[in-house]
Amino acid sequence: MDSSISCSTCYTRAKLTTPSAYKAKAMTDYVKFFRETSPYINRHRGKTFVIALPGEAICHANFTHIIHDIALLNSLGIRIVLVHGARPQLEQRLEQCQLTLNYVDHTPITDSQAMECVKDAVGSARISIESLLSMGLSNSPMHGARIRVVSGNFIIARPLGIHEGLDFQHSGEVRKIDRAGIQSQLDDNAIVLLSCVGYSPTGETFNLSFEDVATQAAINLGAEKLIFLGADSGLLDANSALIRSIDLKQAQQRLEQQKPFGPMQALQGAYQACLSGVPRCHLISYCADGALLGELFTRDGTGTLVLQHSKEVIRQANIDDITGILELISPLEEQGVLVKRSRELLETEISRFCVITHPEGMLIACAALYPFSDGKAAELACVVTHPDFHNRGLATRLLEHLENKAKNELSLHALFVLTTQAAHWFQENGFTTTSLEQLPLEKATLYNYQRNSKIFHKRLV
Repeated sequence: MDSSISCSTCYTRAKLTTPSAYKAKAMTDYVKFFRETSPYINRHRGKTFVIALPGEAICHANFTHIIHDIALLNSLGIRIVLVHGARPQLEQRLEQCQLTLNYVDHTPITDSQAMECVKDAVGSARISIESLLSMGLSNSPMHGARIRVVSGNFIIARPLGIHEGLDFQHSGEVRKIDRAGIQSQLDDNAIVLLSCVGYSPTGETFNLSFEDVATQAAINLGAEKLIFLGADSGLLDANSALIRSIDLKQAQQRLEQQKPFGPMQALQGAYQACLSGVPRCHLISYCADGALLGELFTRDGTGTLVLQHSKEVIRQANIDDITGILELISPLEEQGVLVKRSRELLETEISRFCVITHPEGMLIACAALYPFSDGKAAELACVVTHPDFHNRGLATRLLEHLENKAKNELSLHALFVLTTQAAHWFQENGFTTTSLEQLPLEKATLYNYQRNSKIFHKRLV
């Protein structure tokens, strides 16, 4: 049971000199991509996603592609609640009516005249979305989709009221979400469309923040994901590089540094949603074609992932991890780095394994500990890291975890490891060369002289 900390494959790129070669390469890439997306398809099926679209997205040239992608999510069995804003549409109508919407701390004061413009703008935006979701032309991505879109009085609102002497009039906030009504429509495979307006029991209509509607909908529906689309790809660091993931503490620090308006309203909504139990929130671009699919069906995504806990998790492996472990170790088995294990053998040995999972749920590293019958030592085996996560210290974290387990839980005195290619790494982590004679007899009798593995030892006490 040799160990390894790498999982790479060397190959020589073939020269593609004919159309048929190019076609074959494209087909291979397509099949590979489709297989890689299947775990995400299975994971997302039946889950509720709340997708928040600003009015700017509806005006953008990429909006038709966004609608096509949303239709694809619906066809894959994902329950979609689509929330839209209408800021540019409202500004256009206010200009036509020669009206101005006043803001206090970035919150609008919506009088009766402005409210009429809000109704007009929101209705226009809603109809634009519904019309695109109704497309079904041949040779188009929507062909055969037959999507039903349901909108209605699902949002109960209340007025913001008077603050410091200022009456915000028809500007409001979400009071209640008709959870049962929305769930009923989702159960019937419809897309639920929520606008940035709400209604009161007294029959009044209120101008709402679409971010607030999306956040409260995600929380009340127990959504798996809340996805905000914005002009940017996500959050950027000091060097203008995309931040791939951020936890609640980091999000809070950002919000304390900048007031939550504009792009920061999305982060505020994501922070509040995660704080209230939504597992994952995403900030992605409405400008980039395919950003939504890339975020949901690839490991690294295209935007910023906001998580309750952003670090990779080390845990005991269970029977559901067998497929992930096989995917990690199979390339090394094919190269002869590891001794081949069957699925049946893994099923009997799964309690020996520990794994590290990515925040998105993907298994990215594993290792196993096999105690010897003398109760004094154990073999460390199958230390494997996914090739995309090399040089992140995952193998070292696993080693420390298993060393603590061996010493504190199992009261072992030493670890042995057999390896053909990771000798230097084990030496860097405190292992020393030893001989076959020092191996416990039960392991020494199984030593494979053809593999000629090097033997290392590390004392724990």
